[in-house]
Amino acid sequence: MPSVRAGFARWVALALALVLADQLTKQAMLLSLKTGERLPVIAGFFDLTLLFNRGAAFSLLASAGGWQRWFFIGIGVAAIAFICWMLWRHGSQRLFSFALSLILGGATGNIIDRILRGEVVDFLLFYWRGWYFPAFNVADSAITIGAALLIVDELLRVRRSR
Repeated sequence: MPSVRAGFARWVALALALVLADQLTKQAMLLSLKTGERLPVIAGFFDLTLLFNRGAAFSLLASAGGWQRWFFIGIGVAAIAFICWMLWRHGSQRLFSFALSLILGGATGNIIDRILRGEVVDFLLFYWRGWYFPAFNVADSAITIGAALLIVDELLRVRRSR
């Protein structure tokens, strides 16, 4: 089964590259900004800022009292195991595996934060006039793009089966 192993290794390597990019960018922000500080990149639209999130997406359960850290780590570890199993079995499906690799890298990056810091480092802030999208990071971006690509993959699969 060399082709299965080679395909799996390629997708895991992509995920690890994302983890590295995520952790390097977070470290750069930790060294460059103070908590809550904002550095305008595109005035009126995009800033770099340093924020921390103890919760999940959109700060879900952020003020739950601490138990959520281990809860989200547990969910993340289970997701990583499941994704690795899926990549092992379906590594030849390029779009599907690419999407899973993005999710794998993003989940791993955020789990590292939760283990080391107890919270996730966020630093990308988009806004316009009075509207603000919650701050996020490279890992969150990878997870979001990966989820969107899974939907596209499924739509294409359904279309092909007709």
